Amino acid sequence: MAKQAEGRRGHRRERALLTWSAVLLALLLTEWAAAPASLDAQRVTLPDSTEVTAITAGRLIDGTDGRVRENVTIVVRGTRLEAVGEDVQIPSGATRIDLSGHTVMPGFIDLHTHLTSGGGSRDNRLRRWPGHLAIVGVMNARITLEAGFTTVRNVGADNFADVALRDAINEGLVPGPRMYTAVYSLGITGGHCDSNGYRPDIFEEPGIEVGIAQGIERVREAVNYQIKYGADVIKFCATGGVLSLGDAVGVQQYTEEEMAVLVQTANMAERTVAAHAHGLEGIKAAVRAGVTSIEHGSMLDDETVRLMAEHGTYLVPTMMAFENVRERSLAGTLVGLPGVKALEIYPFFRESIRLAIREGVNIGFGTDAGVFPHGENAGEFRLLVDVGMSPTDAILAATREAAKVLHRTDEIGSVEPGKVADLVAVQGDPLADIDLLRNIDFVMKDGVVYKQGGRSARPATQEGGR
Repeated sequence: MAKQAEGRRGHRRERALLTWSAVLLALLLTEWAAAPASLDAQRVTLPDSTEVTAITAGRLIDGTDGRVRENVTIVVRGTRLEAVGEDVQIPSGATRIDLSGHTVMPGFIDLHTHLTSGGGSRDNRLRRWPGHLAIVGVMNARITLEAGFTTVRNVGADNFADVALRDAINEGLVPGPRMYTAVYSLGITGGHCDSNGYRPDIFEEPGIEVGIAQGIERVREAVNYQIKYGADVIKFCATGGVLSLGDAVGVQQYTEEEMAVLVQTANMAERTVAAHAHGLEGIKAAVRAGVTSIEHGSMLDDETVRLMAEHGTYLVPTMMAFENVRERSLAGTLVGLPGVKALEIYPFFRESIRLAIREGVNIGFGTDAGVFPHGENAGEFRLLVDVGMSPTDAILAATREAAKVLHRTDEIGSVEPGKVADLVAVQGDPLADIDLLRNIDFVMKDGVVYKQGGRSARPATQEGGR
């Protein structure tokens, strides 16, 4: 019995020793994890890959806080960033890319595009086959990628062409940016997201299949329908708009109750929500309903920007679209009610964006490309700087902040080990001249170089990859 008791005491001592050892190890690991990584050499361990690239960056804006680092080495293994720092050992056999005369940044993110839209007459839907949209999208996707935008949020497309394009890019069939698609934008019958101005016998009356719904249950069904068929995000029209017939530009078009159900339904499926909104009441209702971002926001006042700041709601200004529709209206190429509305809204939008920036509203970069020619997206940087953003904050709006809107900060938006290898570079210093961002010299997406020396570096089609 004495021997058994002694054995039990021995087992207890062993268990206690193991327990205390585990606690000590956990404390050490916690302290190690909490310690800041060396700024000179940040590294992660990635699966072995035969494709290793080492990039020498003369200047790096890494997207974490806007500071500039000089003479940085970036090691890419496969599709991921393996190491970033001033003192990084380059693996043997790595492909070397010299960007020592460049400023390197994270791949840009445009939160408001329509890649399958290429302008033209609104009556094209009467003449063109649905497949035309996807073909246009292939062209625009490549143009957008080579302009430095490695990720886009595509907030509205017909015939599920954006889903087809997204999947083709992901499968490596065509080059293009990483796409988060909204499929059809949701709206009320006769509202901005509907197709107005035609005889009622031309098209079938639209329903949830194309995003038209009102009433609590129908709105819920419309959200779920878009998600079922490929929507990564949900976009809806909270107010009227410019390029539509039959509605005033700023009037509210969903009740706040409908908006709340829309957002709740989307969030339950882990989707974020973007609200097209110009007028004050529609913007405030959408913010209270919990949307992630307000698109356009052209009629803001003090109360509205305070509400947005309190809720952490992002504003996606799309300033290029306002400039474009005004120019077309003055030139006489945008006529009728849309032309009138374009000139009506123009005097307000710059001061609204200026107010939002001054009062600390979160800004995410978005352009509404498709209203103007694709590939010119970087013109938005200049417009943001003109209304009060610093060049650094404008770049962060298209990198770190845009990644927050997408809830993808673990993958994109900054140059850090472990994230996807999305990089762009320009010659010179964009903080001194923001217009340099219109001429991207180098583009890498997922570790693949698509543009180098200002020229395309990939064929129009490719096999494998992402």
